[in-house]
Amino acid sequence: MAEPLTLKTEQRQELRLNPQMLLRMKLLQMSALDVSDYVARAAEENPVLEHIPDAELAQEYAELRSRAAWLTDVAAPIHIQADAWAPEQGAADLMLSSARMFLFDQLERLRLEEPLLLLCKYLVELLDENGYLAREDVDGLMDMNVPPELGRQALRTLRSLEPAGVGAYDLRDCLLLQLGRTEQASPAALAVVESCLPELGRGQRDAICRKLRISEAELDIAQAQITALDPYPLSTFHAAETAVFARPDVYVVEREDGWPEAVLNRYDMPQFRISAYYSALMKQEGSKELADYLRQKLRDAQALLSGLEQRGATLLRCAQAVVDTQQRFFMGRTEELAPMQLTSLAARLGLSVSTVSRAVSGKYLQCRLGVYPLRYFFSRAMTNGVSRQAVQRRLFALIEQESSAAPLSDQRLAEQLTKSGIPITRRTVAKYRAELRIPAAFQRKKGNRGFGG
Repeated sequence: MAEPLTLKTEQRQELRLNPQMLLRMKLLQMSALDVSDYVARAAEENPVLEHIPDAELAQEYAELRSRAAWLTDVAAPIHIQADAWAPEQGAADLMLSSARMFLFDQLERLRLEEPLLLLCKYLVELLDENGYLAREDVDGLMDMNVPPELGRQALRTLRSLEPAGVGAYDLRDCLLLQLGRTEQASPAALAVVESCLPELGRGQRDAICRKLRISEAELDIAQAQITALDPYPLSTFHAAETAVFARPDVYVVEREDGWPEAVLNRYDMPQFRISAYYSALMKQEGSKELADYLRQKLRDAQALLSGLEQRGATLLRCAQAVVDTQQRFFMGRTEELAPMQLTSLAARLGLSVSTVSRAVSGKYLQCRLGVYPLRYFFSRAMTNGVSRQAVQRRLFALIEQESSAAPLSDQRLAEQLTKSGIPITRRTVAKYRAELRIPAAFQRKKGNRGFGG
């Protein structure tokens, strides 16, 4: 017998995003070039938006140039070329929009529940340029009061996306994820990745065979399967975008007292205001249809200008906080970054992590040292308070100075870094070397592949 229908009332709170909030979020996530194109298209469709003459902004830009002689006469998109083997040289944003949107699109198609979808998108924002996810970031979900099961589900979902290997913690994890999706992956291949990757990198085939008790033929099959895998799941996106044209969203200039200051780039972006003519026309007696049309266009224009103002204010707050944290870098006193994470910056500014993530993703900063993605300045802290970027720079410097006839092994590199005050394991050195795409010692040896002469 069917249960009788019943009616009941209950109170509950729901967060609903109105169109203006959605527009603000959309604008905040756009780069300077995207915003410029978006506003120009909006102005073509909305007669209430009136272009502001460039003379006033040109004067402001001239004054800015007097404080920063390295700026060009005319603000324009800047060509950024990746520097081979250089550690995070600000060439390409760690989260290229094409890769991010490719992953976002897959998530949308899964029709996930909203909490899970939002958490998966947050994890996508945390991926590095290779598609890897730091364990510390996943562990940090607990500090955000994310239910453990929801966190595990989000990680599983992320790792199920294409390309295979996205969301891995490290190289070993990445290869295992790919082998898990490979039909007829050999047990030997799984075993080699599980416990013999360092030996495989050094070409110690006999040691692998003895350790795993497999034959040469089985190792040949395993090595062929492993070689076919991609250690950098998002590398295909970078390969298609080696040349990047970026318009800086923020400039960093020195104040009179010598301290660096963030300045929003408004100088090569079209500026608009509400047209006085159409505002007056809307108030005149006449066609009700025309008045209704102009009122709607006025609301659209006001929403757009308000969204642009809020975008600029939020972006400037985040950029200035970055500059304050990395003062020594911008003043030319060091090339190493101070530790800084999205979560810590969001807490300091009283903003949500997702808002800060939108504000810095795909945005570029220009200073006297060059052009950098804002994401470049975020680097996790090691156990002794040194940033991950600083450790990678020191590792890069050691390898650059080594003898090409006797390159340093990962163990020797770990020992030298430890002596310099950075306690680090051989395994972590190997991980960072792989992230920098620097070959193993035997591959850097003279006659194989020179490095740093």
